[in-house]
Amino acid sequence: MRHLRGALLVDIDRDSRQMYAESLRQQDYDVDETEDGREALAKAIAHHPDIVITDTRLIGISGYDLCRLLKRDDATRAIPIVVVTGDGDPSDIDRAKHAGADAVLIKPCGAATVLAEVDRLIERSRTLQAHAAASPERAADDTAKADDVLNGSQANRPVTLSRILYRRYTTTPPIAPPELRCPVCGRPLAYRRSHIGGVNARHVEQWDYFECPSGCGTFQCRQRTHKLRKVSLEP
Repeated sequence: MRHLRGALLVDIDRDSRQMYAESLRQQDYDVDETEDGREALAKAIAHHPDIVITDTRLIGISGYDLCRLLKRDDATRAIPIVVVTGDGDPSDIDRAKHAGADAVLIKPCGAATVLAEVDRLIERSRTLQAHAAASPERAADDTAKADDVLNGSQANRPVTLSRILYRRYTTTPPIAPPELRCPVCGRPLAYRRSHIGGVNARHVEQWDYFECPSGCGTFQCRQRTHKLRKVSLEP
């Protein structure tokens, strides 16, 4: 029997849901729909869909919170998330990405565009899983390089996947940075970048760096402990 790819579609707009769902089903996706963010979270945890497509404005919890909760749970962290939203302001797009969205599309957005992004992310996810299964110690390095490989940016040179940890700074870390407030003035901190490091590829660490818009300074948050501390200067 042919295995259908599972898609969880979350949108309060019925017309949008119907349009995207019909397009996905025509491409052999098994589509589950809801307009409620909390219900979507429960469905994702219970059924582990291959992809989640969500708006930001939902019933129950927002799409931002849905992304953040899915990416913080070990059971659902690897599920790709496409945010399709009418909130096209750059700050809203950044917020969705920081919450954990793997791709952000702005409405009005045609079904063909959504489907193309869904297919791309599922293929990326399967490539990462295949590399991880073949060599677990290379999984962290594969994650950092998978997009370049799939997008063809390395087509003119051989790709060498190192067995050692690929330490780096990035603005698209594997774990979505948390939303934090300045411990001095209480204003929301602005995310700047993350450092991926650790002892080796099996023990990866992530440190996120934030800046206070009021000028209180730069702060570092360690993902493993969620401890926030002020640093004199970001490395």
